[in-house]
Amino acid sequence: MADSKKVLTSTEIADAALADWQQDGDTLTTRFATGDFATGLEFVNRVGAAAEMADHHPDLTLTYPEVTVTLTSHDVGGITSRDLELARVISEHAVQLDITASRG
Repeated sequence: MADSKKVLTSTEIADAALADWQQDGDTLTTRFATGDFATGLEFVNRVGAAAEMADHHPDLTLTYPEVTVTLTSHDVGGITSRDLELARVISEHAVQLDITASRG
């Protein structure tokens, strides 16, 4: 099991092949085009439940018509395996809701 407190290198993050996400300094970030506010709210609720289960909490911004998600491990000041794992779960919820990621 990966050390959940180890800050990952850019290469390790790229090797994770998180298609929906991009590294921005010490964070992973993405935007999901939800199309409407109700879908965005459902998505945020799912992300919130997943974050609680993981005891690892992203920054979320819900607007019409998108949700912006930012992940970082504040306790160590960078991106860790916890962020990669939660990013994967968040992307899975997006697929389930037929939400498209827009990294730009």
